[in-house]
Amino acid sequence: METEINILNHELIPKHILLSQQEKEEVIKHYGIRKINQFPKILKSDPVVQLLEAKPGDLIKIIRKSDTAKESIYYRVVIE
Repeated sequence: METEINILNHELIPKHILLSQQEKEEVIKHYGIRKINQFPKILKSDPVVQLLEAKPGDLIKIIRKSDTAKESIYYRVVIE
């Protein structure tokens, strides 16, 4: 019997959020990004990206727990 585990619920995996087109545009404008490829990248083959059903060009917001700041926010653009 095979059991599927949702890795998004694991305590060691930070929260990943697939941004809408509007949210993506707001982040790009906020940070003054000229080209989407200026963001750090995450592969389309990453297990979390696959669970989110993200496509190349999508922007993912990652929220990590931090001892000093409570939360740290990172962005990653999905690539092939």
